Amino acid sequence: MSLSVMDLIEGGTSVTKKKIGFDNEKYLKEQSKEILKRVQRFSNKLYLEFGGKLLFDYHAARVLPGYDPNVKMRLLQKLKDKADIILCIYSGDIERRKVRADFGITYDTDVFKMIDDLRSWDLNVLAVVITRFADQPAAKIFKNKLERRGIKVYTHRFTKGYPTDVDLIVSKEGYGANEYIETKNPLVIVSAPGPGSGKLATCLSQLYHDHSRGLNSGYAKFETFPIWNLPLKHPVNVAYESATADLGDFNLIDPHHLEAHKQTTVNYNRDVEVFPVLERILKKIMGDHEVYQSPTDMGVNRAGFGIVNDKVVREAATQEVISRFFRYSCEYAMGFAEKETVQRSELIMKSLDVKPEDRPVVIPARAVIQDAQQREGENGEIYGGAAIQLHDDSIITGKNSPLMHAASSAVLNAIKQLAGIPDRIHLLSPHVIESIGDLKKRILISKRVALDLEEILIALSMSAATNPTAHEAMEKLPELRNCEMHLTHIPHSGDEKGLRRLGMNVTSDNDFSSVSLFES
Repeated sequence: MSLSVMDLIEGGTSVTKKKIGFDNEKYLKEQSKEILKRVQRFSNKLYLEFGGKLLFDYHAARVLPGYDPNVKMRLLQKLKDKADIILCIYSGDIERRKVRADFGITYDTDVFKMIDDLRSWDLNVLAVVITRFADQPAAKIFKNKLERRGIKVYTHRFTKGYPTDVDLIVSKEGYGANEYIETKNPLVIVSAPGPGSGKLATCLSQLYHDHSRGLNSGYAKFETFPIWNLPLKHPVNVAYESATADLGDFNLIDPHHLEAHKQTTVNYNRDVEVFPVLERILKKIMGDHEVYQSPTDMGVNRAGFGIVNDKVVREAATQEVISRFFRYSCEYAMGFAEKETVQRSELIMKSLDVKPEDRPVVIPARAVIQDAQQREGENGEIYGGAAIQLHDDSIITGKNSPLMHAASSAVLNAIKQLAGIPDRIHLLSPHVIESIGDLKKRILISKRVALDLEEILIALSMSAATNPTAHEAMEKLPELRNCEMHLTHIPHSGDEKGLRRLGMNVTSDNDFSSVSLFES
């Protein structure tokens, strides 16, 4: 039975030749051992806040080549007989429809996806907590949707007195006002779609209730970045600063850890700044003998011990810093980011003494436009270019045409190269492409006739049923996963969705492919 294009790109295994800089098995062994030690320290009850992404941690995979984006799920599977899972989401993020950039979906939708993904790993979510709940209409609808599908939902309102009045925070009117979440297992994983979701407050609320009941439970934070035992200016840690440039986060030497242990470690500003308040809250709840002496002590982070090739991860992290600059520049052009974020990202890039053109696919993509404009003249068509770096480091390019977008052209050229198909041979008949374009123009009343990547992939799948050459090329699509790509313009939604499904690492210049506001 032949596979469809979507079967291939979603279920296929990429054949990568990239150098490995990270050992997942070593990391899993170190991290699981450390977590279990923390559980035993706190009377066999630990609330573990998961920093970063629980699933599909592509940032970590990019800066630590070899890192499995779902290694945390593998860890949870090892611990699943000992763990409950709670998901948090901030009600304000539901109301304003905050989007997770790597998937292009809203945070509330991502909670649905996380629940489904966890189930596919044979892990069930105990409950969802809507934090800082203030009866927002969208949050109520979200709660109804979950409850009517059998998911337990709790709502926690803003904690009275936070952050200054510790006596009020740690009282019946503060954390005590939150409904207690009944858990069964010694380890409670608290995760969320993104930062600012209320994970810490949920953990502390549970600690308050537990200690009120005589249970000496504890708290710790599962961290990946910054990596505490790497130098402050190591590219991996700098890449974390770049990834959070929109939040204004920055790394620093943990002063609390230095004072308590005379050891230099790296943490980030928000954890360092909030630690004195958190320390007072923990002392109020738990007593002096169980409190951490620094935010580094509080974290469970063994990622540094999984690095097996420092040179490889330095190079990968430096490329991630450049990619983040491109992303913020495009988000600024589209109105999603502030100018200060772009400037901060640029300064971070310059701190590593690199520039946008140091990304290998940038200059080849731009060269496509220059070559086309020279041939057509200044009054010719507005061109867009694309370049893909395959795993053997060869560069494949493509440009837009009346028939297809630049992303579509580059992907077709790339799979032809991988399959050893001569450039002169068409994978798709021009007549088929023109027929689809005619359908878009006459029947669907679309002004843009050229096919985007999603449309091209569907057309390729149809052609593969009768064309052995197209079938052979289609079989190479999984090999594009984790390949680097650059576009000279912000991709259209159909291109963006197709590239995301293919699993490519895509950047683009902050130009639009059309002067039309609606079509762009």
